[in-house]
Amino acid sequence: MRSHRFYSAITLAVADILELPKEASHHCIQVLRYKIGAQLTLFNGDGFDYIAQIKSIEGKRCQVEIIEKTVPQNESPLKIHLFQGVARGEKMDLIIQKSTELGVTQVTPVFTERCNVKLDEKRLNKKQTHWQAVAVSACEQSGRSVVPKINPAINIKQIKPILDKEPKTISFLLEPTASKHLHSYDSLKSVNLFIGPEGGLSNNDIQVLENVSVHGVKLGPRILRTETAGLACIAILQSHFGDI
Repeated sequence: MRSHRFYSAITLAVADILELPKEASHHCIQVLRYKIGAQLTLFNGDGFDYIAQIKSIEGKRCQVEIIEKTVPQNESPLKIHLFQGVARGEKMDLIIQKSTELGVTQVTPVFTERCNVKLDEKRLNKKQTHWQAVAVSACEQSGRSVVPKINPAINIKQIKPILDKEPKTISFLLEPTASKHLHSYDSLKSVNLFIGPEGGLSNNDIQVLENVSVHGVKLGPRILRTETAGLACIAILQSHFGDI
């Protein structure tokens, strides 16, 4: 029987007895119809899975005891930081969900010259909280116990200080006129990947990135949508240098 996984943002340890969060309790009791003695898996982002057993059910409350701590061993050896041009509607949700499933390490939303999304500080904060929740949900589904960090959104002109902190990480942007492909590189351990929004990266955006040593790479002969391009790149990178 499949052990369903639930995120719990608290410290977890073997022998702990705790009450499941409201949503997890509802899912276990009302949806899955779990009974006392059933097992489930908890994780909090520390890289471990915690096997828990239901000890009691009272109304809508579900109490469990952690009985085992395991290491999933499903994190890719390749670290990928996705810098994604902010896309409209549910496209960002899709990008974050699927890139999490593919093993991305962190995601930074980027406002570029051709970005059509306008958000004030309050709405942007809500979006970031929502995007982080999307990543958590994708980890629950995909079996990851390390949750990718969804960083605060930045303007593309703010990119240099971030890249300066990662001097050993190679940075790529998709550029149709580039001469190299991703598979042209022999070995990669840490990658920054820049993907433009629906309107693509402008010449000014590309110049900003080239000034901080971001290398252009060609994905193929077709123009891909923003919600396709990053995921395709991540899959290729994981296939050549990661664990796919």
